[in-house]
Amino acid sequence: MNTVNIRIIIGGILLLMSALFSVSIAHSLPKASELPGSQPVSVQVQGTGTDVILIPGLASSREVWTGLASGLRMNHRVHLVEIAGFASTPAIFKPERKVITPAADAIAEYIRTRHIKSPVIIGHSLGGVIGLMLGARYPDQVNRLMIVDALPFYTLMIDPAATSKTAAKHATATRDWLLGQSPEQRVAFQKTSIAGLAKNEAVRPALVAAGIHSDRETVANAVYEMMMTDLRPELVHIRAPIEVVYAYDTLFGIPVSDVDAMYHQAYASAPDIHFTRVDDSFHFIMLDQPERFSSIVESFLKE
Repeated sequence: MNTVNIRIIIGGILLLMSALFSVSIAHSLPKASELPGSQPVSVQVQGTGTDVILIPGLASSREVWTGLASGLRMNHRVHLVEIAGFASTPAIFKPERKVITPAADAIAEYIRTRHIKSPVIIGHSLGGVIGLMLGARYPDQVNRLMIVDALPFYTLMIDPAATSKTAAKHATATRDWLLGQSPEQRVAFQKTSIAGLAKNEAVRPALVAAGIHSDRETVANAVYEMMMTDLRPELVHIRAPIEVVYAYDTLFGIPVSDVDAMYHQAYASAPDIHFTRVDDSFHFIMLDQPERFSSIVESFLKE
């Protein structure tokens, strides 16, 4: 596995910021019969207007969307998701040790119980995987779908011929390695990972802190689940238009044509899809290229 793959797969699946929006209104998911025994996500709401749901990536806080949300809330009702066990949100534990699927189901339940009509879903990294699950498994609940620097099957970055069965070896080894890190190794890994995921040096310290504060077991289980989950067969069920926004930088050390081909091939079965590449950016496009990213989102929302 080369350095680029390690950065994108392991590092890109870990991390990020913490803190709360001081002007946000907090909403918790319903308990009892609606969501028995757990709250896989929490949601904060800002602004009024058409609904936009923002889903951050693994070990990320909803705070990664601060810049984007500050503009969107002028004309949209923005729902900022945070997944249990990531950043500042307390962990919950399920016997099956799944993280991504319960989060997707919980967001679908949030949409249903609050009578949100045809929201736009924007998800980054692991949040993009959740967005694809929503689009494929709850097609009536999604109006438009933006996937930011995420693939429908992450293990393709290790093995282009991977299947869920062959991915088990890589996924298990990665999970065990994450769980076995000493505190010192974890800190060192976060710093190294962030350096390859955020080109903007100013945002790195907060990202490192949030990754460290995320629950270790939740992160490891989420990495395993994402590496094992192949959503390519489900893409045909997505009726919403999909915009895939992905990063490229010459520092990746691979030809841009290879990156383009990887994304186009991975999403080949999606019926309605468009691709936008953002150059001079690492994984956190919204932090590395905030103006460019906000422009892409605004255009996407107007279509």
